[in-house]
Amino acid sequence: MTGFIVTGTDTDVGKTVFAAGLSQALRAAYWKPAQAGLEDETDSDAVRRLAPDAQVLPEAYRLSTPCSPHEAARVDGVTIDEAALTLPQSDRPLVVEGAGGVLVPYREDLLAADLFARWNLPAILVARTQLGTISHSLLSIEALRARGIAVAGVAFIGEEEPVAEGAITRIADVPHLGRLPRLDPLNADTLAQAFAANIRMDLLT
Repeated sequence: MTGFIVTGTDTDVGKTVFAAGLSQALRAAYWKPAQAGLEDETDSDAVRRLAPDAQVLPEAYRLSTPCSPHEAARVDGVTIDEAALTLPQSDRPLVVEGAGGVLVPYREDLLAADLFARWNLPAILVARTQLGTISHSLLSIEALRARGIAVAGVAFIGEEEPVAEGAITRIADVPHLGRLPRLDPLNADTLAQAFAANIRMDLLT
């Protein structure tokens, strides 16, 4: 199977927007293994809206509480089973969006990066360009590599910060995949245009 895991340095860094742009660019199948929080637009709903040519696969778990999957599952009275988190089959490239950051727990004995290692797909790290991003990004890359996960590169979200962006990619020795600005309005057209203009798909294909 070909594809990528899209993970982040933290929650709300822009993973879903990047994953939608990547899914559209690759005409991929998109999968969010566990959705925690159902009141607002879910990540899968956002990808349907932002990536009209992508195939959105159903989540393995839809949990009501907007927090880490392990706690959302506890609140909902659900036991997360690893067997349900096996990669789905598709004839398209697969884009898998993790929950939160690299070490978010799906269970107390099962972290996001543990799942990534089992899935055996390269990971793309999505990082903010704000203060603190160097340490958060380098720690995330170390956690991925400690589990033998290939890091395809780092994609940044936000205002240009060449010092931070350069430090992360040089120190970690990973490709700089580009930087998406915050988009207003954010829709399928503006995202596709920004993705084509700013993200180095040649480094991924």
